Amino acid sequence: MSVDTDTADHDRLPPARVTYGGQTWKEVSFLLANLPTALVGFVYTVVSVAVGVGLSVTVIGLPLLALGLAGARGLGRAERARARSLLGVRVDEPSPLPRRHGFFPWLWTSLKDPVAWRTLLYGFIRLPWGIVTFVVTLVSLIVLWPVLPWIARGLSHADRAMVRGLLSPSDELERRIAELESDRGVVVDTAAADLRRIERDLHDGAQARLVALAMGLGLAKEKLLEDPEAAAAMVDEAHGEVKLALQELRDLARGIHPAVLTDRGLDAALSSIAARCTVPVKVTVDLSERPAEAIEGIAYFTVSELLQNVSKHSRARTASVEVWRRDDRLLLQVRDDGHGGARLDGGTGMAGLAERLGAVDGLFVLDSPEGGPTTVTAELPWRSRPAS
Repeated sequence: MSVDTDTADHDRLPPARVTYGGQTWKEVSFLLANLPTALVGFVYTVVSVAVGVGLSVTVIGLPLLALGLAGARGLGRAERARARSLLGVRVDEPSPLPRRHGFFPWLWTSLKDPVAWRTLLYGFIRLPWGIVTFVVTLVSLIVLWPVLPWIARGLSHADRAMVRGLLSPSDELERRIAELESDRGVVVDTAAADLRRIERDLHDGAQARLVALAMGLGLAKEKLLEDPEAAAAMVDEAHGEVKLALQELRDLARGIHPAVLTDRGLDAALSSIAARCTVPVKVTVDLSERPAEAIEGIAYFTVSELLQNVSKHSRARTASVEVWRRDDRLLLQVRDDGHGGARLDGGTGMAGLAERLGAVDGLFVLDSPEGGPTTVTAELPWRSRPAS
């Protein structure tokens, strides 16, 4: 998330001309509306602060001030919308206040809300500016109309600066909170999709085989005395079904968390994946210690999906996997000499991998020009495995 700079806004705005264009009329409308909106904001700010602070010696003073701060957020939202529609200012919405259970946590969180306090400051200083812009714009519209476009552009630039300076998210931390909330949604959606996949695989695979096995053994039990040979054939068939069900359960368990990864780490687990790939793969793992289990699992499944893409889509002759640690980051790089042309929106699962890595503060970089080769670099935060 980002807030556009003044230069970017100036580049997008059409130049001011003697003949009034659509953007000039929008700026004039914004400047004329400054006076009534500034009056509303000033009165709200003065009343909210005066009543809240004046009654702070009573039990209702601070709650009234907290309610006034909550309403200030609504005023700020309205001003951002007005600036967005008339001035073309793109300012991110601040993240909502975290929900607190209980009266006193809510009160404390509301009273120290920097977004609301800056909105009140915006409302307080806007009254003199609203009077100036209203008078200057109105007089210019009547008397100085040939130069009104330039006057309106200059005054509206000051408004743009005030909106960015006082009504934008608090700081980088504020924007980071919003990003983490979005990432949390990705993690939840991914976990739900994995659970649905496991449920579907169990229902369609091993469960169906076990149901058929139970029915087969029931029939064999009924025929055991009257037709021992048929019963023996049914038992033999059931034995084969048991083997298939066990294999499907092993494959499913490997998809959840392979035993070789738990027992022997990334080097052995990635070598196992490479051995099943249809393309010869060279695996190099340079780690002096094992990362935390969660990071190790994400690295494993990332490489697993990338090598599946190499097998299915790349038409490569060789591939390589490298894993190493640099400072507090775990880096993975998968290369192949295939035809290239892979894209994040190409339907090969790359976008899903990028989202999963982003959800844990990781990075995913794809370099795949037409004709190849394809190089995928992934970064994960390094967390050491706790001592047992």
